[in-house]
Amino acid sequence: MKSDSRIRVMEIIARLNVGGPATQISGLIERLDHREFDHRLYTGHVEEDETEHLRLGALAGRPGPDGPALRVHRVHGLGRAIRPSDDVRALAHLVAAMRRFRPHVVHTRTAKAGALGRLASALSGVGSARVHTFHGHLLDGYFTGVKRAAYVRAERALAAVSHRLVTVGDRVREDLLAAGIGTPGKYVVIPPGVGLRALPSRETARKDLDLPLDVPVVAFLGRLTQVKRPDRLLATAEAVLEWVPGCRFVVCGGGELREETERAAARLPGPVMFTGWRGDTETVYAAADVVLLTSDNEGTPLTLIEAGMAGAPVVATRVGSVGEVVLDGRTGLLAGRDPAELAGHVVRLLTDPGLARTMGEAARRWTTTAFAVERLVSDTEALYRAAARDRRPETTEVDR
Repeated sequence: MKSDSRIRVMEIIARLNVGGPATQISGLIERLDHREFDHRLYTGHVEEDETEHLRLGALAGRPGPDGPALRVHRVHGLGRAIRPSDDVRALAHLVAAMRRFRPHVVHTRTAKAGALGRLASALSGVGSARVHTFHGHLLDGYFTGVKRAAYVRAERALAAVSHRLVTVGDRVREDLLAAGIGTPGKYVVIPPGVGLRALPSRETARKDLDLPLDVPVVAFLGRLTQVKRPDRLLATAEAVLEWVPGCRFVVCGGGELREETERAAARLPGPVMFTGWRGDTETVYAAADVVLLTSDNEGTPLTLIEAGMAGAPVVATRVGSVGEVVLDGRTGLLAGRDPAELAGHVVRLLTDPGLARTMGEAARRWTTTAFAVERLVSDTEALYRAAARDRRPETTEVDR
C-alpha cells in the first residue's frame, strides 16, 4: 500500500458555537489543500444558550475544492463549562485519538481546548508540534483577582510547552507578552481571513428584515454576553435616539444575556429588533447604515471585517486589535467606553451621508485587501509546514 505522505493536522476547539473561531475554521477547512494536508477537526458540544455553527449550514458535510467533506470528530466532555469529570474524559479521548492518528501538528483554539489539547499532546508521546491560536485573550473583561492570576499562570505554563503561538493581531500579541505569556520568538501573527457572500441590494435587505427604506439603521452583530457589553449598546442607542428619533437598531446574535437585554431594550424610546443568529449576516450588513461594536475586549473581530467588506462604516470601542481592522477616521470611528462618545460618532455618520459613504468605500477597499481568506489559508499552510518540519513524529502508521 502506498504511504500517505501528507502532513497530518489535528485541530481541536472546545465547541463550534457561532462566532469568529468557528468562522475561521470553516474558511480554512474548505480551502486547505487536501492533497498536502490530512486535516481532522475535534470538537465538543455547545451549551443550551448557544447556537451551533454547523446548524447554520456551514461545514455541513460540504466537500472542499480539493478534497472530501470535513471530518468532524465529537469529543464527549469537551465544551465551554469546566467540569472535572468531563475534562478528564475529554483528555483521555484526545490522548487516545492522538495515538491513533499520530498528527504532525496539534492545533488548538480557545482557552479550554488549548489547555486540554496541549496537555493531551504532551501525554500522548507522539511528538507532535503544538500550535495554539489566541483569537483574543481573557486578560480583560472576563476575570479579576485570583481567577485572572490563575489564568495567567496556566497560560504561561502552556506557552512553555507550545512550539508556536498564533495571534490574530499585533495588539493581542503585545498584551500576552506583557503578561509574561510566551516569548517573542514563538509568536506568529496571522490576521483573520474572511470571504463574505454576495450582498443583497439595500432594498431587498430592508424588505427581508421588515425595515423601512427611509429610516437610518444601526446594526450590532455578536454574542450577547458580558464582555460584549449589551448594556453599553443600549445606553448608546438611547443617546442616539435623542438626536435621531427615527433610528432603528438591529441586534443580530444570541447568548446568555439576550432575554435581559430584550427586557431592557423595551424601555427605550425607539424600536430595537432582535433577530437571533442568522446564517445570512450579509443581509444585516446590507441593511445597515452603521455597524456598532461596544465590547470591553476583542481580538480581531470578524464582524467588523465583514462590515467593511459590505461597505458599512463602523463605530467601535478602541479595544484589542480593533484598531487594526478599523482605521480611525478613514474606515470608521473609534471611541473609548463612554456611551456618549460612541453615540456621538454614530450620530455624526447618520447625519452626514457623504462621510458615511466615503468611509464605507474606504473600508471595503481596506478589508478586501488586508483580510482576504486566501491569505489566511496561505499563511496557515506555511505555518503547518514549518511546524511539521520542526517536530515530525517518527512513525507514519495511522489508524484510519
